Amino acid sequence: MNRESAGDSALDQAAKRLDRAVAQLEQRLAARAPQAGEEPGGLFDQDRAQLADQLDRARARERALEEAGAEASAALGRAIAEIQAALAEAPQDEVPAPESEEA
Repeated sequence: MNRESAGDSALDQAAKRLDRAVAQLEQRLAARAPQAGEEPGGLFDQDRAQLADQLDRARARERALEEAGAEASAALGRAIAEIQAALAEAPQDEVPAPESEEA
């Protein structure tokens, strides 16, 4: 046997061992997957609980942001109304003309 075929043979053997190991791992994972979800507090339950908690926190944050946005909008509305009222009460000769940006 030449050196190249001996190297291929060793490589082939290593590939076969790797294939067997991967197949065994897949079998073990397939056997454990149902157990992970069936056990109280199993992996799937833990993931589901964690995702539910994250969703609850995200919804609470969304509500808080919506409330802050509504408050800001109301404050801006009041400020606009006050400015309009002040402009309406001021005599027209006291209201400064808008500056042009052509300067």
